Amino acid sequence: MKTEEIKNLLRDVLPAVNFDADFLFTELDSLGVATILFVLSEKYHIHLDAQDITPKNFKSVESIANMVRAKMSLESKIRQFAVSSPDKVAVVCGDDSMTYSQLWDAITRKAEALKAEGLKPQHPYVYRTNQDIDFLVTYCAVHTLKAVAVPIVHDASDEFFQSVKQEVDSFSFPAGVADALFTTGTTGKSKGAMLSELSLTSCSENFTDRFPFSKDLCFIVSGPLNHIASLFKIHPTLSAGGTVCIVDGLKDMNVFFKAFDLPFKEFAAFLVPASLRIIMQYSYEKLCSLAPRIAFIETGAAPISKDDMERLSKALPHSRLYNGYGSTEFGCASAYDFNDGKYMEGCVGRPYKNVTIEIAPDSTVVVSGLGVMSGYVNDEENTRIVLADGKIHTSDLGYFDEDGLLHLTGRAGDVINVGGYKVNPIEVEGIASSYPGIKDSICIAAKHPVIGPVLKLLVVTDDAASFDKHALAVFIKSKLEGYKVPTMYEVVDSIHYTYNGKKDRKAYKEG
Repeated sequence: MKTEEIKNLLRDVLPAVNFDADFLFTELDSLGVATILFVLSEKYHIHLDAQDITPKNFKSVESIANMVRAKMSLESKIRQFAVSSPDKVAVVCGDDSMTYSQLWDAITRKAEALKAEGLKPQHPYVYRTNQDIDFLVTYCAVHTLKAVAVPIVHDASDEFFQSVKQEVDSFSFPAGVADALFTTGTTGKSKGAMLSELSLTSCSENFTDRFPFSKDLCFIVSGPLNHIASLFKIHPTLSAGGTVCIVDGLKDMNVFFKAFDLPFKEFAAFLVPASLRIIMQYSYEKLCSLAPRIAFIETGAAPISKDDMERLSKALPHSRLYNGYGSTEFGCASAYDFNDGKYMEGCVGRPYKNVTIEIAPDSTVVVSGLGVMSGYVNDEENTRIVLADGKIHTSDLGYFDEDGLLHLTGRAGDVINVGGYKVNPIEVEGIASSYPGIKDSICIAAKHPVIGPVLKLLVVTDDAASFDKHALAVFIKSKLEGYKVPTMYEVVDSIHYTYNGKKDRKAYKEG
């Protein structure tokens, strides 16, 4: 929520109060203070009481906004539900579970242990993100100490873990930073994006404003817990009083589907397009049978094809199906519910309430708002480049259509130059994925022994023996311009992906 939003809200209910006064507290009587507490509690679903009535909290509209944001933090929400709904199940992982009361007690105990170990405010705590309840306990405990959580993917090498630890231990974190989220370096040097508590609460509010989070919802988290696609769904789920179910990826789809046996009215999940395709290929009927209980599914991190959109919509005709756009640097930015009969490939919808999106002259996407990072850990140069004028300058290419919907067309660094023509590999892969028998593909640059640089398409097929590259080339040519048709084709067992579900294009560039 923005400060201006709160000011307008309070002006509506207290029109005689000067909310621009140098010291707002002196402008208010007891009725005015009580009115503010009531209105903000109702609007933002937080608990405000007499203990919050201090001159510091009511010094200005900005200080009131900061008080509200603090109450909207994940830890404050868990503590609130530990009192109001102590026996409600907060988190489930396999045979283990914790109620809100048990979860808050565990967080408190963990915080005491970390404090005894010497963890102090603004100091980093680096730890591996095992897919279990202890991750959530540790994550929240670090925050309650006002320290910085630095979760690392559980199977990262010891070398990577130690390099991150060394880097953050030698860095002085600015006040207010809650998380430092590191990539694994698959697309370049690993960078740690610093996110403030305001960034986290802002993104949580964006989701609860757009998505149907509720106390009756069980959100299935299957992705790595150090990645925003999973981590940032924990925040809104628990902030709404719902339940988080943690599973370890889709290595065993039976474990994923077993989550639907839990006694909850509604379910939701975040699944990257590759995971959705696996589910639809091997368990489509099972997915269809769950349609009445699935409130929504969000996908993202990589493009989803029109064919997959359409097939998923047929399986879940009454569910909300979101194609989301986000990054570690700015959290969540926009989302498009593609269960609309249009199935617009590349569309990621309208910006969230706390987000502003612009298109730069070079067609790259620029994102600003409350959720943007504070900068990169110990990397002033990249911070200046990416976070210029308080805005995140991405490498994503995009445009707004006449209805104000954002469409992504690829990444500037992924465009392949062939014979003077620039080709977006995502466009080629999207067409290839709609060809019968093609399970997955990636379009890369290759060198032909005679004609030089060409496009090469690697494909995963249902039946490698019967694959007809000529028929596929003719099909692609019927859909795209001739210079976008790959010259070389190769059947492979699988396509390389990064840990967070994106095609690992760097691996093919190096190969």
